[in-house]
Amino acid sequence: MSMGRQVPESAPSTPVGADPGGTARPRRGRRLLLTGLLVLALVGGGGVLAAALYVRSVDSAIDRVDAFDEVPAESRPQVVATDALNIMILGSDSRDPEDSSGSRTDTIILAHLPRDRSSAQLISIPRDTWTAVPRSKQGRGGRDAKINAAYAWGGVPLMVQTVEKFTGVRIDHVTMVDFAGFKDIVDALGGIEIHVEKAFTSTHSLNADGRREFVAGRQTMDGSAALDYARERYAFPDGDFARIRHQQQVIKAILDKAASGGTLSSPTRLNAFVRATAEAAAVDRSMSVLDFAMELRHLRSGNLEFFTCPVTGTGRVGSESVVFADEEKAGRLFDAVRRDDVPEILAAGR
Repeated sequence: MSMGRQVPESAPSTPVGADPGGTARPRRGRRLLLTGLLVLALVGGGGVLAAALYVRSVDSAIDRVDAFDEVPAESRPQVVATDALNIMILGSDSRDPEDSSGSRTDTIILAHLPRDRSSAQLISIPRDTWTAVPRSKQGRGGRDAKINAAYAWGGVPLMVQTVEKFTGVRIDHVTMVDFAGFKDIVDALGGIEIHVEKAFTSTHSLNADGRREFVAGRQTMDGSAALDYARERYAFPDGDFARIRHQQQVIKAILDKAASGGTLSSPTRLNAFVRATAEAAAVDRSMSVLDFAMELRHLRSGNLEFFTCPVTGTGRVGSESVVFADEEKAGRLFDAVRRDDVPEILAAGR
């Protein structure tokens, strides 16, 4: 893993969360929610033939992205566990009022699917993690920066290179997610259950006045409330780390609701959910949604484990506020992912 802390004179001068570049905003069809794929897998467990035909129709409607074409083969980590899968999930928030450039990747998740497909481990990498970003074919990068700078400088291929260099894990597939798409997906499910640990006020809400009050305790959230909950970070002392936890909560809640009998037994609700996901979908060109769904048809939200890349804390490099990875602990965690050692992933992640 490469996690240098020295910043060259030419490094960008941006606050936490700001974009070091200005790529064009991808259209909404260029994004994907992994939960949608997992729910397609749940559909596959109910009626294999009918589900296969349905998923195939969805698969043909999902946009594709060139994720690996510009990634130099010689720079990629070797495959260690041949039957395991590692999927990079990139998330952005196209409705975030602070985001004017569309070049951010607010969320970076490495999802590990073991060879027996009986579970999944999702590791969030803070977007402000300071690391080495390789040089893109366009000549951008080639220096230490926040990890999400890679997307602004070289799109998905440079993100693949950067995350592979940072983790030492070879990425098999890429998906993209617009967290603003939570609204339509959650509404298609009829709302989700979320336990709010502590009351807070969101000041970047979808409400007309830009504010939403969240009370402590378990509650049902509609799409707008879930999106406000998943995107807020300014209300918390630990900022983006709180947002990571809340996004993980929402992902799990969507899976719980989508896997419920009420959703799976209602063709109307199930169709609305799957279509809402497919409309916002993009995967790399080598991924077959049908094959992926069939492989994971026995996976449930109870088999998902969420982690955050170990860090030593935050600090400043030049004028930037950044996150420093804990090299020893993160190295142990990602080495376990590389070897498909699930018990060690769980131990290192905790």
